[in-house]
Amino acid sequence: MRIRALCVALASVCTPPALALCPGGAPPARVEFTGMPAPVTVEEKAAVYTGASLRMVCADGATTELPLRYHQLMATGERVGEAVVGGLFTASGAALTDRDGQLASDGPDGTSLIQVEGLTVPGGLGHPLALVTNFEYRELPPNDGTSTGSFWSKLPATVGLTLLDQDQKSGLLTAKAYRAIDFSAVHGNWIHCGATLSGWQTHVASEEYEPDAKVRGGAARAADSDDKADLASFSRYSFGDPAAANPYHYGLLPEVTVAADGKTGVVKHYAAGRYAREMQIMAADERTAIGGDDGKNTGLFMFVADRAQDLSAGTLYAARLTPAGAVNGERFNLHWIRLGHASDAQIKALVDRGIRFSDIFDVVLTDPNDPSFTKVVTYTGTEWLRLKPSAAFDTALAAAFLETRRYAALLGATTEFSKMEYIAYNKADKKFYLAISRVEAGMADGAGAIQLARNDGGLVLEMDTAGGQQDSSGAAIDSPFVGTALSPIPELTGGWQGEDKKDAEGNACAQDRVCGPDNLVYAETIRTLFIGEDTGRRNNNYLWAFNLDTRKLARILSAPMGAEVTGLAVAPNYHGHAYIMANFQHPGDEDIKGYKGADRAEVQARINALWDNRKKAAIGYLGTDRGALPAWQ
Repeated sequence: MRIRALCVALASVCTPPALALCPGGAPPARVEFTGMPAPVTVEEKAAVYTGASLRMVCADGATTELPLRYHQLMATGERVGEAVVGGLFTASGAALTDRDGQLASDGPDGTSLIQVEGLTVPGGLGHPLALVTNFEYRELPPNDGTSTGSFWSKLPATVGLTLLDQDQKSGLLTAKAYRAIDFSAVHGNWIHCGATLSGWQTHVASEEYEPDAKVRGGAARAADSDDKADLASFSRYSFGDPAAANPYHYGLLPEVTVAADGKTGVVKHYAAGRYAREMQIMAADERTAIGGDDGKNTGLFMFVADRAQDLSAGTLYAARLTPAGAVNGERFNLHWIRLGHASDAQIKALVDRGIRFSDIFDVVLTDPNDPSFTKVVTYTGTEWLRLKPSAAFDTALAAAFLETRRYAALLGATTEFSKMEYIAYNKADKKFYLAISRVEAGMADGAGAIQLARNDGGLVLEMDTAGGQQDSSGAAIDSPFVGTALSPIPELTGGWQGEDKKDAEGNACAQDRVCGPDNLVYAETIRTLFIGEDTGRRNNNYLWAFNLDTRKLARILSAPMGAEVTGLAVAPNYHGHAYIMANFQHPGDEDIKGYKGADRAEVQARINALWDNRKKAAIGYLGTDRGALPAWQ
């Protein structure tokens, strides 16, 4: 099975089997996944492939087992028509180039597959679909004769629109046209990580790792700051001037719309707050959003929009955790601190008038022995902060929406999370799921509210919600989906064995457990949580399917060694077909230096051959040999 599936992943010459549907063409009563072994051969370790299968169980008990296949739609650096997939541009729209041609991202990430009424695609014969893809960064340096090392955050990011043709019978998707979406009106593209498709069919993106406005303004960086973003380099490549970029234009919430004529619109929302947002997702009311904050010593944030399907104004909250005892691991109660209410227009006006960090806070890096200062420990390190008074503007409002994490810590919110990544939502059970890629720093330092054992394999947290909740001041929170408690899911707690217990190939995480959960997406119709990994504690990262009812965990995809599984999205029924969208980024990262296998040289050579010396990263989906999966609803 593994060998056959690998052949399918790398070629397109297999004979499509007929799909056996349930009587009358009805969708299956139950869908479950049969997992695959971990990669063994050189080819498997270097490729993206699946050896898993999907089992459909009909209402009458009849079952159909379908071998899965990974369909690669395109790869970064390739051309669709005349456009380079993931191609990078200056803020004014000029292509960034090196000796090899146009620079392209090697980091495809958040993905939305969208049905747009009236959309047409060039040369399309089936159903047209739009695919919006975040390209997070470019890891490899430009081939310009001087650049070396990691180029994470040094170059602008991009977001691309691909027009797809969906075959009416098989559901097979074909890329017909690609172009970069124009972000020039919103000051360009900054580290677009995760994304979610909103209930109103927009691509809600992200700008991760907000640049530190304090340091940008000339103040000293805290010694324990986790911020490593290079805004000056980004500014030079984007605007031709290292000093041009304003940090308050980045770390926001971009929203992309796609019209029937293929035109796109972009807005960056200020009202949802500014922090290292991996992504945010809405509850069933399409007003309540939970946002994840990546890095060390970060927070958990909730945004309640004034109106459904409108992210332009609302109230922002930060979570304060209190321990609630052990229930299959530590459980925590959530209390919400109101940071403020604002509209995009209000906060944008402050930025447009030139507000700086030094207009909002006084800050020192050693204890001033002054009670008017408050010590905070956050992603930007240990600082003593004091809100500045101002007759010109409301500094508390500015702090809440432009320095969200710092202000949350100042008000007593918990900023102890580490590597908070994707968030998923379960509508039927009214639960959110939060991926923690590694339990470290403030989560495992034995101090504060969160005191867990270090686990470099991470965990997935389940968040209960309820209505009728009050914020920390006693005021009612206008949402029926307020988070009330967090607890780990035991089956999804990472299988880290410790740095001193690595296996012969250098894996510190067990092969049969999740390690470094990052991407999360929940498929409501089949009660399945999909988990994509991003870890250096295991040589290959996987995509897992976890059924909430059976508690069965199945490995269903393996990415090339060193690559991260990204871009998870689920479409349960697009014209009778289902899709599990999945990308990967940075294959062969760091030249797989942590791999200790005897075939290391062969694996590295095969990665370079398959993925153009690590410049190619794939965008695609899991389906069957024939094309797409049968619809799940």
